[in-house]
Amino acid sequence: MIFFKDIQSNENIKEVIQSAFSVELAINGGWGYSQKLATNILKINMPIAQLQHTIASMRSHIEMNMTLPKEERYAGINLAEISREEFHIDTLHFQKITYQISAIQEELYTLFIAEYKEGYGKKEFDIADHFDRKKEATIKREISYWFEVSKVL
Repeated sequence: MIFFKDIQSNENIKEVIQSAFSVELAINGGWGYSQKLATNILKINMPIAQLQHTIASMRSHIEMNMTLPKEERYAGINLAEISREEFHIDTLHFQKITYQISAIQEELYTLFIAEYKEGYGKKEFDIADHFDRKKEATIKREISYWFEVSKVL
């Protein structure tokens, strides 16, 4: 099993996301690794599940690609929501979302993309074999992400 390190940053999450992805979000708090480190959503301008998926995807890209040495990076990082739990503590409202993440080692992913572009539409290209090998090379992991959503729900 492959383990990825939690993001260790004392910087403002909003500023990190702005710098890394050129996106400004109305959030503060932590990276959502626990209820204590929940990401606090202050305002939304899209469906909340979409915003949460976007933030969790950004965290995954930082963990699995941007902070790793080139030879250890992953690409084709995709998240799918598995479950959503609600927690009410005093006046605070939390959501704990579990996502399944799939990804492929970046160098291998690049080779699969090039192979597909080169072979697609050609008689000798075995597309079923291509996707079988791609599926076999894909890792899967589950993560939980905590959001504090008191201000938006």
